[in-house]
Amino acid sequence: MATVDEVGRSEQGHQSDARRKHDHSLERNALGFWDAIVMAVAGSAPAYSIAATTALIVGAVGFGAPAALLWCGIPMMGIAVAYHHLNKLGASAGAAYEWVGRVLHPILGFFTGWGLIVSATIFMVAGSIPAGQVTLSLFSSSAASHAGWVTLVGAVWFLVMAYFVARGVRITANAQWIMSSIEVVLLVIFGLLGLFHHHRISFSMSWLGFGHFGSFSGFVSGALIAAFYYWGWDVSSNLGEETEESHKNSGIGGIVGVLIVFLLFELFTICINMTMAPSAIQSNSSNVLEAYGRVIGGGFGSKLMIIAVALSTIATLETTLIQVTRSLFAMAREKTLPKQFGVLHPGWNTPVFATAVVAVVSLVFFGLAQFVGSVGTVLSDAISSIGLQIAIYYALAGFAAVIAFRRLLLKSVSNFLLMGLFPLLGAAFMTFIFIKSIPGLSAVVLWIGLGGMAAGFIPIIYYYLKGSAYLHQRPTLGSVLPEEEFAGDVARIE
Repeated sequence: MATVDEVGRSEQGHQSDARRKHDHSLERNALGFWDAIVMAVAGSAPAYSIAATTALIVGAVGFGAPAALLWCGIPMMGIAVAYHHLNKLGASAGAAYEWVGRVLHPILGFFTGWGLIVSATIFMVAGSIPAGQVTLSLFSSSAASHAGWVTLVGAVWFLVMAYFVARGVRITANAQWIMSSIEVVLLVIFGLLGLFHHHRISFSMSWLGFGHFGSFSGFVSGALIAAFYYWGWDVSSNLGEETEESHKNSGIGGIVGVLIVFLLFELFTICINMTMAPSAIQSNSSNVLEAYGRVIGGGFGSKLMIIAVALSTIATLETTLIQVTRSLFAMAREKTLPKQFGVLHPGWNTPVFATAVVAVVSLVFFGLAQFVGSVGTVLSDAISSIGLQIAIYYALAGFAAVIAFRRLLLKSVSNFLLMGLFPLLGAAFMTFIFIKSIPGLSAVVLWIGLGGMAAGFIPIIYYYLKGSAYLHQRPTLGSVLPEEEFAGDVARIE
């Protein structure tokens, strides 16, 4: 009898055979288990998320910010567990795009991939702004407030990361090891120092409860922002085709990554609550960590936190580029997007055309973003719209995991909890905050978030009429992987 691990390896074998029919493929076994964890942490960008988003979440829920991160972190872990199990169905550069299409419906699968592409493109525009700002702030505060210089430096960093992504996943991973290691070490040091620093107010357990949300809509607003904090860890699954033993390493890497950033987010949100007044947080909304570093360690501490944010921002631009280019590659391979996106460089084994197109489009939008409002407005609208798109495609992945492994749920208590209840909780929570947040969002956010998703109908209709096999497939997971194939030692499922 085959276990789920063995089925996963079998599925990968079938997919590898099919992909050998192409002239070349993504680089196999370029990444290992620890690489998957580093990429997941870098994808969530802990320092950037704390610096750019703390003022938003504090403005929405006040001292309830740690609670928002906690109560969104638990279901987000459920989604990470769902990805872990879905990875056993076979590695795919499209990750949830491939799995949701097979399990639920190809249209839903397409929108899972499309949601990632749109949200990633929006983020690369929003993320390049602080990349330029924090770099310039190391040398001159006046230059950091000059739109032209911010645009230029942010664009340079973006192009450097695009080059690394184009050159190969191993080079990308090596860069991530350097940047993310320095970032996390600095965060851990300053987080621990914050616990023992002079506190403006003392920690209260009420910060982890529901008392500070003010209203039900306040909780929903906080949860939507918290979803953006965590977003990005699933890059480890998009790198599945390039990771050794991806049926195991990609999924576990995502779970460990979510756990690490959850601890960092909670630590810093609590420390910032204790050491900084709400007015100080709002007045330093573009980089709360810089102000926090000044509180903890003076001017030197401020500079170190700027370095952490700069490294985090640059690192997450790189992982976001990886996600969007791998998704474009997978979707082009399935003939749901132009075939040029599926072209790989013969020597680097990376989707160079996709990388170049994304870089050009992002830079154009990045330049235009300088004329539509203040930096704070651009970031706020981008984060809220990305939150909507995240909720959609994470929810679909969670539901897909439950349905894919539905015949195993009653085999054991651990199966029921880890393959059923936990992913279902995550999917239901994402669906809930998506539906409940819509009435409270501005027209701009809705146009960006939902309008960007709706634009996906254009390629769906076009490629459906052209006969894309992916879009014409019927969900067949139940017959392809019947219960008998999953029988055996289910306790081996991590």
